[in-house]
Amino acid sequence: MGTKTVRLEEDVYERVRSQKRDDETFSEAIDRLTGGASLLDLEGTLNDEETEDVREAIEESREAGIQESKEIHDG
Repeated sequence: MGTKTVRLEEDVYERVRSQKRDDETFSEAIDRLTGGASLLDLEGTLNDEETEDVREAIEESREAGIQESKEIHDG
């Protein structure tokens, strides 16, 4: 893959630099910042109790969806 040189205003450069992770290049940072949200960006945002609450909500939603599908199928 080739490379391109781009000009950034100093304030834009500083915003990217402030969001850049230690283990990524500027190109990787810009890609991450402009590519939309990633589930990995949420890592560490919930405590154990909140994580368990989310897991339970997901499981309840799955079970409700399965039940609804059975009811539709059975008529």
